[in-house]
Amino acid sequence: MMSKQILKRVVITGMGVVAPNAINVSDFYKALKIGKSGLTYDQQLSDLSFGCRVSGTPHLTVEHIAKYFTPLQLRGLKASGLVYGVIAGKDAFKDAGLTVADKGCALSDFGIIMGTGQSGGEKFREAIHLIDDGRVRRLGSTSVIQTMTSGVSAWLSGELGAGNMVTSNSSACCTGTEAFIMGYERIAYGKATQMLVGSTSDSGPYIWGGFDAMRILPTGYNNHPEQASRPFSDDAAGFVPGSGAGAMVLEELDSALKRGATIYGEVLGGSLNSGGHRGSGSMTAPNGDAVQQCIQQAVEQSGVSNKDIDAINGHITATGKDGYEVSNWVEGLQLINQFPYLNSFKSTVGHCLAAAGSIELVGAILQLKHQEIFPNQNITKLHSDINAIYPAEKIPTKVVQTDIDILIKASFGFGDVNAAVVLKRWKDELNND
Repeated sequence: MMSKQILKRVVITGMGVVAPNAINVSDFYKALKIGKSGLTYDQQLSDLSFGCRVSGTPHLTVEHIAKYFTPLQLRGLKASGLVYGVIAGKDAFKDAGLTVADKGCALSDFGIIMGTGQSGGEKFREAIHLIDDGRVRRLGSTSVIQTMTSGVSAWLSGELGAGNMVTSNSSACCTGTEAFIMGYERIAYGKATQMLVGSTSDSGPYIWGGFDAMRILPTGYNNHPEQASRPFSDDAAGFVPGSGAGAMVLEELDSALKRGATIYGEVLGGSLNSGGHRGSGSMTAPNGDAVQQCIQQAVEQSGVSNKDIDAINGHITATGKDGYEVSNWVEGLQLINQFPYLNSFKSTVGHCLAAAGSIELVGAILQLKHQEIFPNQNITKLHSDINAIYPAEKIPTKVVQTDIDILIKASFGFGDVNAAVVLKRWKDELNND
């Protein structure tokens, strides 16, 4: 009879972020804590007659980008998602204190899973015009890597020298959280020592146009962009499209301790599933039973109980489905008398699509590290469906300093897919600190 495999413990040792309201982890922490918005009026969307003319686009300067790319690499580089992903990934790698592989040999125990939704929208647009005009040779030598889904992970692999698994996943809004869980499992089962995980998403009308056509973006806040994204609120009018990237280095605990690495938190486990477009599920709507099962499985696989959870970082997109998600949290965790704090970061960064899970995971880990619940913004009045089942004081609009030992973060994506991960506060087990 085969013995059950003992999983290795996995911790987080590095982070990087490019978000609409900040382009590094330190500034992102400050922005989330004070509720600084990264949502602005988008002139390009106005020029193209979008109904929603508000977006969450990271504010990267030419000088900042030049720190991460050579002049040759920047020639013809139009894929914003690739730029965001490379910056966030390299920052996370540096933050973890890892060393780039020398020219002779790749790092066999270090891998990369950096996901994306659509890649290189602007490059595709350029390519279509050049090809149609018979000028295919003007595309440049980097057009393929800018437009292939695995371009960002391949680029980072070459920059850092990853010799383990290098891939890109794509699972709509679940992409970043899914990549995190995939990287965790690879280390937990002894197949890697460090994994750089995360996701990225392009900016621009060619990514966001379909959502505007679906009329699920807010149109009444074009003159007040910071108020446009209203998770949990009775007057939520649709999600604000955003973009950026989040990246984290996951590492086997013994390796992290041996290196003396900074540890942000521990990963206890996670779950991935799909509603299969059955029951209440469809391409655009979640199957509630599957959502609840994903939450329950993540808790069970993490070896904790529902009552141990101190905080929830939800998907909560500022649409008519916010109340339904909250009800699934209540049912999934069987909440009756004890309710964890619940928040969403989308009020300040918008819905960053494929990058949402990874950007929000960086924020969730910062809550764990600093023992703070960051505030929800733009709640005029708590939605009646939510108010009926969840205590308002547990959906805070001001920063809350509190003990957070266990936090669960989830993403629920287009296509009826779900991802949930359970994180634990790191305490030095020798010093109990």
